Amino acid sequence: MKRSIQNRLGFRRLKALALLGATVCAAVQIQAQQVTVHRSSLDGDRLARVGTMEFAARAEGGKSDIRIDDSVRHQKMLGFGASFNEAGMICLNSLEAAEQEKVLAALFDAQTGAGFTAMKTVIGGTDFMSAGPFFTHNDTPGDVEMKHFSIKRDLAPDGLVPYIKRSLKHGSFVLQATMDYPPDWMLFDLETNQDVDPKYFGALALYYLRYLEEYKKQGINVDYLTLFNEPTDVYTKIPFKKIGELLKNHVGPLFEKHGVKTRLMAAETVDRGKALLRQPELLDDPEVAKYISSIPYHGYDWRRKEAPSRANQYRANEFIPIIELARRYPDKPLWMSEICHYNWGTPWVNPLPRYEFADGDHWGHQLFQDIAAGASAWTYWNMILDETGGPWLVSKVHGDPEINHQQPVVIVNRRTKEVTYTGLYYYLAHFSKFVRPGAVRIAANGRVPEVRSLAFEGPDGKVVVQLLNSAAETTSVQVSWRGKSFDLKLPRYSITTCEWLPADGARKS
Repeated sequence: MKRSIQNRLGFRRLKALALLGATVCAAVQIQAQQVTVHRSSLDGDRLARVGTMEFAARAEGGKSDIRIDDSVRHQKMLGFGASFNEAGMICLNSLEAAEQEKVLAALFDAQTGAGFTAMKTVIGGTDFMSAGPFFTHNDTPGDVEMKHFSIKRDLAPDGLVPYIKRSLKHGSFVLQATMDYPPDWMLFDLETNQDVDPKYFGALALYYLRYLEEYKKQGINVDYLTLFNEPTDVYTKIPFKKIGELLKNHVGPLFEKHGVKTRLMAAETVDRGKALLRQPELLDDPEVAKYISSIPYHGYDWRRKEAPSRANQYRANEFIPIIELARRYPDKPLWMSEICHYNWGTPWVNPLPRYEFADGDHWGHQLFQDIAAGASAWTYWNMILDETGGPWLVSKVHGDPEINHQQPVVIVNRRTKEVTYTGLYYYLAHFSKFVRPGAVRIAANGRVPEVRSLAFEGPDGKVVVQLLNSAAETTSVQVSWRGKSFDLKLPRYSITTCEWLPADGARKS
């Protein structure tokens, strides 16, 4: 009997010691999971590391404003960035050589800068291919064999090839190319009917192929190619059904024959609503859909004549089409591939360009809502423009107007040589720098007035939480994860990035 009591007492001691050991281990684990905090704010922080924090055990039933749940997993992220246009290279070339490299590093270096990872370029003329008149890569009528195809203009000092190659020296990114118009001679009539004549479908497929081949000769791999930019509604007036025919009967088979690895997108729609209206015409045809790698769309839904009030500025219904596309086509990643302020589309932001940091809050909401809706990539339009919001190309017949001031990520004053990194730059950089390709969005639940949250798990296992505060005052939040939490103050009009590495490392998936 005495031995039995001793055994029980011994067991209790062992159990107590085990519990104590578990508590010590938990404390060590919490200490190991140190949270690093970076911030940009109206008060002056700019991608600044503002400190580190440690998790504390959260009391059962205690306060928790933002709850991170890494067991709930959403889309895999491809990247973030902006677009290459001649206008940007013209502005960059106006600076001294050392300053040019400093700007490129600020955009593409993942350690010292934004580390852009998803970039866009253009095939032929657009409104910001500003180094000359409107052009295509084959303006020789009837040259269906593409004997006169040339990327000569892209090789010039203000051209896209040196722009892209110099950027690649500072970082790495996937590259998407898109086209406003094919050669004019492929259209029925430039003045009255800008639809593509089907007799030139084979020639147009070869045009795309030659473009990829010529860029590859220059050491540039185009990872994604979109056949048309804003067709039907803005530029080439080709119906989506015909785009499907071009893709499944010409471009797709030709690329397969030549072993082309570039992934195809069909067309970029002008806004999110048009994406839901038009993309299913392509994606619901299995013979077309098999060639489509992902779904690109633009974000021009928010155009209004007057400045919207904060109450309705970021209306959730603008993003419902993206939620629906993600639900219908879960195997086709979504890419918000163009958005910007422009003078005749968003007059409430005039004058352009905008220098004030506060403009970044608008872009913060665009980023947060597109990603929450299911977007895997987010690419702004002009990366660099000058103090006039230009320079731009004018070709009215191609939809390129005489007055076209726009907002870039970086403003280069070509007169004074001053460089301004806009509010947009910092909000976008918080995503491109910390949410790297291959990261998976995980659940971030909870509601705090004027605060938005998103969370990701990186390929290296790091958890990254993005917090957007749109309030005019400091807001306190508590972030919880796996039964632990930390408290954080978010300055007015700010974006805050928190990251930590779980003690158990990366998730095996």
